[in-house]
Amino acid sequence: MTNKPHIQQQFQARMNEDELLNCMRCGFCLPTCPTYIESGFQESHSPRGRIALMKAVVDGIIEPDEDVERSLQLCLGCRACEPVCPSGVRYGHLLEEARDIIAQHKTYSPIVRFIRHIVFKQLFPHPNRMRMVTALIGFYQRSGLQTLVRQLGLLRLLPSHLATMENVLPNVPTWKQMNERPTHVEALIPRKRRVAFFRGCLMDTMFMDINDATMKLLQLVGCDIVIPEAQTCCGALHGHSGEKADAKTLAKRNIEAFETLDVDYIITNAGGCGAFLIEYDHLLKDDPVWAERAKAFVAKIKDVSVILVELGFHHKDWHVPNQIVTYQDSCHLRNVMKTAKEPRLLLQSIAGIEFREMKDADRCCGSAGIYNIIEPDMSMQVLDYKMEQAKQTKATTIVTANPGCLLQMKLGIEREGLTNVRAVHLVELLLEAVETTKQMDEPLKQMG
Repeated sequence: MTNKPHIQQQFQARMNEDELLNCMRCGFCLPTCPTYIESGFQESHSPRGRIALMKAVVDGIIEPDEDVERSLQLCLGCRACEPVCPSGVRYGHLLEEARDIIAQHKTYSPIVRFIRHIVFKQLFPHPNRMRMVTALIGFYQRSGLQTLVRQLGLLRLLPSHLATMENVLPNVPTWKQMNERPTHVEALIPRKRRVAFFRGCLMDTMFMDINDATMKLLQLVGCDIVIPEAQTCCGALHGHSGEKADAKTLAKRNIEAFETLDVDYIITNAGGCGAFLIEYDHLLKDDPVWAERAKAFVAKIKDVSVILVELGFHHKDWHVPNQIVTYQDSCHLRNVMKTAKEPRLLLQSIAGIEFREMKDADRCCGSAGIYNIIEPDMSMQVLDYKMEQAKQTKATTIVTANPGCLLQMKLGIEREGLTNVRAVHLVELLLEAVETTKQMDEPLKQMG
């Protein structure tokens, strides 16, 4: 049940009507929209159609009913429509505002209300609790409990995509490892840059190895790294799910954590986090205390691939065992952070890699934060298309640059039964190249 009159009033008060009117209904966005394509070309599931629905609610032509809500919820939020829009409509901002209005005036069932409270308020904003939950997953994996659950067939009680997802989760670190994280590491060569590292929540727990690989690469190219302990979740999950007030709170905590550091850049290694961080200035634009502070923060955000190229990682003579590699763009890294060429340049610079571009590499994989959990049918449709394109490249390694995309690619590999294919984060493959090259050079040094 939703409070329709209040929602309509809030749409009229909060939606950016100039932005809504910017949409010329030209249709350039249609071929880029996965849900429009996978829904059988339903207009209401396209960016143009969703903007029309928002405008109709604002104008009082339609009520903000279940059909409007369904259309907005089915959107992946990939923002592939934005780069192709001739009018420059910031569709993502409109979507987040509309979702927030609906979420704040919706009456959820007790169980959904409880889950949202736990996830958004009690878990992600608290790094210690994230570590505790991850440690429990680690106990499940290492104690024999996972083996027992699988032997008893208990995973069959879960929806098939969740059962498969359980199988592709990384081996997570121990509680001790997660609580012994560095706050400062020095460059391995004469310092070129002093940077801060945004470690994230899932990235510094479930995907801690990727964070470690990121820091090693930064050290290797001459970066001193500061990792402030006071940082917290970026707020992307909140911002995309109708919890904008909490997203703003997290943004302010992160700005405070980083703004006193004397650093050149704030480095991220997760496309979804980076894209939300780089829009803190929009999130806090109406706050007179925080607007300028947010702009200063945003000016320093940089993806790890960009700084690696800037500092010449791709000019080194790196090697890996021969393999065919393709790259799956993180939607937000490409469409919001405008970073697409740097990951490809890094991959193509490594000897032993035969790089093959997949068709529609820039189309969403269907992960989209928690979309693959709450909208499994559409998510799997989108993933099936993506895996078909990946298979056409005959790649043995699929590279991406976001944890959600990485899990989704692993899920696709598992679903397709591709036993000779793996999915890795970009920095994992780059560190493999560093370590392989060192191993190759060691015998030569001994001979010399």
